[in-house]
Amino acid sequence: MLDESSQPPRSERIARHVLVVAVLFLIVSLLGSFIKVPYAVESPGPVTDTLGDLDDGTQLVRVEGAKTYPTDGHLYFTTVRILGGPDRHISVWEWVSGHLDSDSRVVPEESVFGEDRSAEEVEELNSALMEGSQHTSIAVALRSLDKKVGQENVVARVAKGMPADGALQLEDVVLSVDGERPGSLEELVDAIGDREVGDEVTLVVRRDGSKKSVTLQAADIGNDRAGIGVVLEPKYDYPFEVRIDAGHVGGPSAGMMFALAVRDRLTPGAMTKGESVAGTGTISDSGKVGPIGGIAQKMVGAHEGGADWFLAPDANCSDVVGHVPDELGVVAVETYDEAVTAVESIAKGETSDLPTCEDRQAAKD
Repeated sequence: MLDESSQPPRSERIARHVLVVAVLFLIVSLLGSFIKVPYAVESPGPVTDTLGDLDDGTQLVRVEGAKTYPTDGHLYFTTVRILGGPDRHISVWEWVSGHLDSDSRVVPEESVFGEDRSAEEVEELNSALMEGSQHTSIAVALRSLDKKVGQENVVARVAKGMPADGALQLEDVVLSVDGERPGSLEELVDAIGDREVGDEVTLVVRRDGSKKSVTLQAADIGNDRAGIGVVLEPKYDYPFEVRIDAGHVGGPSAGMMFALAVRDRLTPGAMTKGESVAGTGTISDSGKVGPIGGIAQKMVGAHEGGADWFLAPDANCSDVVGHVPDELGVVAVETYDEAVTAVESIAKGETSDLPTCEDRQAAKD
């Protein structure tokens, strides 16, 4: 039997235990703050009204050389806040906090930034993607209004060691593939990539004012794909000047909303009739709306930003179902024309027949 007289008073023992726990907690906290992990946290970002004004009072979408019309309502493009990156890994506590926040998503760093890219390289890439999406969105919107937009598809990058290396040059204008003249960049890329390793592909390009025929053999470019190792981009000739200024936001995901805003500026009456519509999605020069990342977070951001409706790429529907905020109507769109129809239907209050992601998923199943 222990002699209680030889033990420290109970209050002193409790104090010691509290001190030990506090020290352990401090150590764990410090470790959690200093230990970094290669993940990123995606959370809802702010919305920006493509029909709105910049800080200096100029319109985000500006048209010069053509008649424009006053408008009303909102066409928001949405964003995602990213915590972490190649030059700033998140801490263990930030990783834990991201998992505990129902509106956030923790993802491997490379799924957001790619592999072996510096923060500077990521910023440059996102800036280039944003610029490209703006140019394409203008072309799509103008063509939807029967405006003539000239287009040349040029070589923007050639991969070293690939078949195109040494055979094609930057700024070569691709005129045809195997004797066919694809109408859009999307069709051109598909025409070049529609072959197996070892198959031949013949391109006719214009270089320095002269035509040149180049025949190459497709090689393995990774991910079970065959290609020649070239990146193409469209160069447009607009009938008048249209400028889009999205500030410091990067990436291609606002393309669809930019195209809607350009159309609204160039047509009489408010396209939304005062409604608040948000959305996201890339846009191709053929008018196809493409998928993006972080759509669950973008829907939350749209709802918090005051939007009543959200346009979601059809290809993202599996990520939409089950994550729609209450009181936010979501319409699935696959093309720019579908997006225009959706906004016009919302403006008229005729929304019962608009396709939802639940409808699209059920049709696929």
